[in-house]
Amino acid sequence: MSLTLTNNTIDKYFGFLSQIDNASKKKMIIKLTESIELTDETKFALNEMFGAWKDTRESDEIIKDIRNSRVENQNTIDF
Repeated sequence: MSLTLTNNTIDKYFGFLSQIDNASKKKMIIKLTESIELTDETKFALNEMFGAWKDTRESDEIIKDIRNSRVENQNTIDF
């Protein structure tokens, strides 16, 4: 989504920006120019959007490791 400005609004911005020093204007011009340059969209494979668990261990070993890594919170608050 982008914002479209009317000529009147652009003239108001220009009136404000014309008071800025030249070095700052150049930086602004560079940033604006970079923002409108077309970039090649990165192509990706649809199957890279999802994945599967990749592991050389057996499923029972993975499940055991997951269960052993669980931590129980023993902190209780007495009221």
